[in-house]
Amino acid sequence: MKIKSLFVTFSVFFFIAASCSKDENLAQKSDVGIVKGKLLVKNGSKPVGGALVFVLDDENKLHFTYTLANGDYNLKVPIGNRILQFQTGNGSNFRTTIPITVARNQTITVDNSLSRLNQVANMAYVDGDFDEIQDIVVGLGYSITQITNSDLANYLTISQYDILFLNCGAKQTSSNDAIIDANLAQFVTNGGSLYASDYAVAYLTGGSVNSQNCGEAGGFIPDSKLCTKNNGTATTINGAQVSNSSLAAALGFTSLNIQYNIGLWDKIFSYDAAYWEVMISDPSSNQPLMIKTTNFTSGIVSTPVGGNVNDGLVTICHTDESANLITITIDDSDLPAHQQHGDSLGSCNSTNNSGTIYYTTFHNHTNGNIGNAGLILEYVILNL
Repeated sequence: MKIKSLFVTFSVFFFIAASCSKDENLAQKSDVGIVKGKLLVKNGSKPVGGALVFVLDDENKLHFTYTLANGDYNLKVPIGNRILQFQTGNGSNFRTTIPITVARNQTITVDNSLSRLNQVANMAYVDGDFDEIQDIVVGLGYSITQITNSDLANYLTISQYDILFLNCGAKQTSSNDAIIDANLAQFVTNGGSLYASDYAVAYLTGGSVNSQNCGEAGGFIPDSKLCTKNNGTATTINGAQVSNSSLAAALGFTSLNIQYNIGLWDKIFSYDAAYWEVMISDPSSNQPLMIKTTNFTSGIVSTPVGGNVNDGLVTICHTDESANLITITIDDSDLPAHQQHGDSLGSCNSTNNSGTIYYTTFHNHTNGNIGNAGLILEYVILNL
């Protein structure tokens, strides 16, 4: 992953509980000011919910909050010259820093033109038949490169990217399948992140895009960890549950209707609950509709992937005064000071350096009838 990363991981009640306790500590002191504003995507078209907003003080203590679903943030900050930082995910793919000067008992309102979430990641996608995730990426003001299945068979090509999007219908059976499987395994092991939708699950688990069986050959995710069957029907799942609290807080809702607009789609038949985190589920069957993992580790360990390997940043797991564990990205030079008060190198929610894998049984519709699922896919893009 382009940067050696340092994460602040949290349980989702974070938004209010964690930042309030920090604010209460600061409220007992007079040497504070307030910074507020609204975090937007790069082109300013939409707010960014659930992003971490933080400042480090002179003792490298963390003062933080999270953006609301509408992008708003309000943070008590120690006075002086500070660096206001925004990040989604672990901060290695999307982050912004803004220098600010905080005066005692004064409020700074950051201009919306500055409060934008910048892209650090190199992103690529493989075109598909039923899905165009690249349209959402570009619509937020970010850049993405098209690659092919042949490119997936060249590790030197894909290792220059931090995130790969595998659209539904992109998977094509070829003589390079075993090479692609090995390359994707190595890519994730060394920090690269993947998004796969619907039929593109075949990249993960092997088999054909219309498989009705578990345990088919191919793929790089062990068959014991995930099995899908291509027997979903065109329908709308009403009241799909957003079961991940961080996602719900970022979106501002806990349920939505998801339209499946093709006649057959890949249902999750079985999965390892210790390996995958369920993000969205079907209320009638309790089966997952969207899952993610940071637990994949069986590829070859080599050079970290991405275009910013030597950008002078590291990801750490920071422990604050309230014992909250938070993954943040900091300057390499600040690492020793953080380690002196108990922070550790690497993400809080992972014991390895592997990237994140998201799989959604739904996708963005080429006919544009996507509804609130669009907000979920935007979250996925920004949190890979």
